[in-house]
Formats: sequence, C-alpha cells, structure tokens
Amino acid sequence: MRSIELWEVEDYQKVVGGWIEALDIPDFGCTMYLNEEGLIRRLPYNRRATYLWWYHVPHARGRARLAGDTVLVGPPDRDGRSTNIPTAAHDLMLGAAVCQVELQRLNSDQWRAAPIDPQTCIEAIVGATLGMEYAPERSLRVVTLP
Repeated sequence: MRSIELWEVEDYQKVVGGWIEALDIPDFGCTMYLNEEGLIRRLPYNRRATYLWWYHVPHARGRARLAGDTVLVGPPDRDGRSTNIPTAAHDLMLGAAVCQVELQRLNSDQWRAAPIDPQTCIEAIVGATLGMEYAPERSLRVVTLP
C-alpha cells in the first residue's frame, strides 16, 4: 500500500487499469475504487481490499471477491467528487498502528483480546472477518492499541 495524489478520473483509471467502479464503505468513511472488470479480466485477487470491504459492509461478506489494484479515498462531496481519505483511515492503513482483535460472546457485555498477537490493522481486519464466519456466536472487532 502507498499514498498517492490523484486528480482526475483518468488518474484513477490508470491506477486500476481500466474503467472504475466505486464501493462505499460508510462506517470507515471511505470509498474504494477498483477495476469494474477485475474478475472478468482475471486480475489477481486483492485479499486486503476484499476483507476491508467485508469487515465494514457485512452484507457483502462472502458474495464477491475483489480483484486488481484499488484506490481508497474519502467519501464523495456534495458534487460527487472524491475527497481525501480521512486521517484516521489513512493512519490505520499506512501508518504504524498496531491493532488487536477483540471478542465478545453474544450474552456478554465484556470484550476480551483474541488469542492472536497484535498486528497491522489490515491483518487484524482479515482475522476478525474470518472469525465472524467461523464463530457466529461471538462478535468481533478491531481496536487500535496505544
């Protein structure tokens, strides 16, 4: 992952290698752009983008895999133009943030650390999302460690 500046639709198209499709991730405050023909063109599976999407948009979980390079930006403004990625999201994705997966049993108010070592945010998101599939009796979340 890297941070770049993009100004025009053509810049986004160049990064993803074709026509762009937008996937909103509202609770993360971001929109992800990807090649709309990524699966048809058999672009490489993008595990990080897929799990980021599945974690934040649960109804998408397991329905589709994302393929090819993606661009993560802020939500669209009133005119439909992309905005800068929020600082918090940028720091989680590109910074040195260390995250932990926490578990909560369905009949409990208490959260506890999962038996997984702290890791990068994206790897914690992958782990939490997989855990949601295999342990539906628990709630999982990713938290940033101090």
